[in-house]
Amino acid sequence: MKKFLIVGLGNIGAEYTNTRHNIGFKILDHFAKEEALTFETQKLGDIATYKLKGRTFIFLKPNTYMNLSGKALLYWLTKENVPLENVLVITDDLNLPFGSIRVKPKGSDGGHNGLKDIQLKLNTTKYNRFRFGISNAFSKGRQVDYVLGEWSPEEALKLTERLELSVALIKSFVLSGMSNTMNSYNGK
Repeated sequence: MKKFLIVGLGNIGAEYTNTRHNIGFKILDHFAKEEALTFETQKLGDIATYKLKGRTFIFLKPNTYMNLSGKALLYWLTKENVPLENVLVITDDLNLPFGSIRVKPKGSDGGHNGLKDIQLKLNTTKYNRFRFGISNAFSKGRQVDYVLGEWSPEEALKLTERLELSVALIKSFVLSGMSNTMNSYNGK
């Protein structure tokens, strides 16, 4: 059975639950809710598994905090013997409009500390990532407050539809591959 490691980035703790920076956790939580999955706290993160069409999805929400996400990813990648091409990292992106999606097989960390740590631990920039746009609607010097801030009422209204699309994207990645997923979902 083919294994896939789907890593949603975020920070642990109730104060971060509804923040923009925690979209990776929020997407995995939405998937788990739709499929009646339960996350279990294990080494370096919360884990849930899901099987579909001969494939195993291993969902990871690192509990190392955002800036040390690579440690948890590397541990589970090794423990579960998942090939690097079967990893998908879900993260927020300030450079994309709210709710927009960009899926790519490699790239820079874009100033994102979670991606920076993953790149450092994996020693490569060649890993699949799913960037979820949170926009850059903040004033100069307010980036941290914005990223760690909660969704606006307008964003919260649109979020459910975006979460549904994100779940479909994850299934597409596992069942149809990165190239087909990029063609189907980029720009949506």
